[in-house]
Amino acid sequence: MKGLYHRVVRRTGTILLLCLLIIFQGSCSYQPNFLAFRDAKSPPRIRMSCYASSTVGTTFADPEHLGLHGYSYGGSEKTGIVYTCKAGHIDIAHLRKAADWTAFLAEKTLEQLRKNRTAFSFKLYEPSRYFVKISYPQKWKDLSYAEKEIISRHLSIRLGQYFAYVGCTWHEILTWFGYRSIGFYPEFPSAFSWEDSFSNLLGTHIASMALRDAGHEYDESMTIALYRELKKLDVQPRRTAIRAAEDVKGLWYSGDFLFLVEMKGRNFDIGLDDGYVTPLIVPSASECEGIVAQPYPVPNLDLLSKYGFSVKLEIEPREWEKDKILKVVYPGSKKIEKRLEPAIHFARIMDYIKEDAAKRYGRDVNDDN
Repeated sequence: MKGLYHRVVRRTGTILLLCLLIIFQGSCSYQPNFLAFRDAKSPPRIRMSCYASSTVGTTFADPEHLGLHGYSYGGSEKTGIVYTCKAGHIDIAHLRKAADWTAFLAEKTLEQLRKNRTAFSFKLYEPSRYFVKISYPQKWKDLSYAEKEIISRHLSIRLGQYFAYVGCTWHEILTWFGYRSIGFYPEFPSAFSWEDSFSNLLGTHIASMALRDAGHEYDESMTIALYRELKKLDVQPRRTAIRAAEDVKGLWYSGDFLFLVEMKGRNFDIGLDDGYVTPLIVPSASECEGIVAQPYPVPNLDLLSKYGFSVKLEIEPREWEKDKILKVVYPGSKKIEKRLEPAIHFARIMDYIKEDAAKRYGRDVNDDN
């Protein structure tokens, strides 16, 4: 009991110090959530996604009844496809997965920063492993514990977003090159399908909001932020999502069954050109007439330089498709490279994928928007 008392006192004292420091720096309302990281010690659970096509196997969700978000346990949580006027179709499963990976990687990063570690690694669902190198500012050791804690929490959320978004994008790349997480299930149709990249990106943004909600634990704050963001994007009733999917049949996809869908509607915008992902919207959605797509910024590392940090992220592919990808990244190289840097090499990979798509389909679906 005595040990518990001292832990409570230390925790309370730390929180007071942090809030006092935040008050002097700005607003305590933006302090990262002390409760939000608690459940993110273990990787998030697996959720099944679906295409945004009106085919057998697709679930269109009621946006008014998405349930309570569940990092570790599903409970009342719902997934499926919804439609928004400003962002088109959104895959709620992709969104939730990206959000939870953001929380998990924010927690992992926070742990490393607290221990002043300069390198660590992690993996997501796929075999690939990610390697992180951190450079600290020269005066880091001179800061107080409270100062370090505030900076570490803010940076960990930003890095959690960045790592999760890179990881989700890497999954899309892997599936384009033929990777299957379930051996018999073809995932190529879902690679950069028109709703995926934006759904992933939106998940990282919503997680960032949830992790800064000091009034609720993570699952509840995620639920609140999800409904709020969907409302901002002008989410539509379930019937609109279905009708919008039917409107692009034959143009963006063909086929009537999940396993046999041919996907032509791809969105290859991952933010490389201007730092934003612009979602694809269905032009014929009458409920959204006159509304233009709402771009969202991709997570970047600008915040790190503000505090004197720098981070290098590398991916080491360990899937069967690794050689095909590394040949694209290092064309003509006699040296066998094992890793790639997303900040440098994603652009080359995406150029290859766009050229490959043009050969397969004759054009990029983005030409229609």
